Amino acid sequence: MNDTPARLLRLLSLLQTPREWPGSELATRLGVTDRTVRRDIDRLRDLGYPVEATLGVAGGYRLAAGAALPPLLLDDEEAVAIAVGLRAAAGQAVAGIEEASVRALAKLEQVLPQKLRRRVRVIGAATTTFGGDGPVADPEVLATLAATVTNRERVRFTYRDAAGTETRRNIEPNGLATAHRRWYLVGFDMDREAWRSFRIDRVEKPQPTGARFTPRELPAVDAAAYVMGDRTDWGTPPYRVDITIHAPAYRISGRLGETPGALDASQDRSCRLREERDDDPEWLATRLISLNIPFEVRDSPELEARLRAAADRIARAVSNSTGKSE
Repeated sequence: MNDTPARLLRLLSLLQTPREWPGSELATRLGVTDRTVRRDIDRLRDLGYPVEATLGVAGGYRLAAGAALPPLLLDDEEAVAIAVGLRAAAGQAVAGIEEASVRALAKLEQVLPQKLRRRVRVIGAATTTFGGDGPVADPEVLATLAATVTNRERVRFTYRDAAGTETRRNIEPNGLATAHRRWYLVGFDMDREAWRSFRIDRVEKPQPTGARFTPRELPAVDAAAYVMGDRTDWGTPPYRVDITIHAPAYRISGRLGETPGALDASQDRSCRLREERDDDPEWLATRLISLNIPFEVRDSPELEARLRAAADRIARAVSNSTGKSE
């Protein structure tokens, strides 16, 4: 093997197997002399790889733990396993790991061959993981958006709001953040000339444009602070809800976009929804009506206003229909 870079990669791949490698065995596998192996080991050390050598009959070379993580070489099976694991971790609300998982997933999927990407998607589609109630962000969408944040690259996507209305967005992405088991993208909306945050479970078909940009000053410490400051793309402030619904919690859970723990299931025949929400109260009003289950609003002026407006529209529609029939 006369190609030095290729030989170094092959040597590094062998050393990443957790065992002692006698110099003679490495030389045989690489098709070179023992002296060439020693020179290549020195080259790897110069590159920052902590290769240790032990003397004796049972001695040899091995890759030790260093002060920093060096680049790793993965075979196909290892790459698929890590990608699947990162996708699962990205969907969990484990403090400190979900955002790192998305960054790592974005880097890995950027270099995965197409055949391995297909395998990862197939395994992901066939696998379910236990998690909290509520919407789930697509790991591929997360990885794509994370790459545009890192690359400072504008991205276009379709955004579907709580009422189901779809709009096309052209965004300068600033960062990703998690809040209440939901993923958000924070960015500057080029068409609306304003900062916005987007729930990523409502983002579809993100397409990096290739256009680079100089980051603008975010009106918050970071993306997480922006999201938690309740600056969302609804254009409405957060609001409190306190509702009693006359049905068991298992019939309601997940149907109102509630956060985990917001639905009180202590009563057998009714449940109570209490939380602060960042969506559109119009959407919640529509969802409550569509349940076709009796409910009472204990405290939520915003929701009450939307329900009264809906009741007026229904009353007018019924009245007009009655008048025509007569």
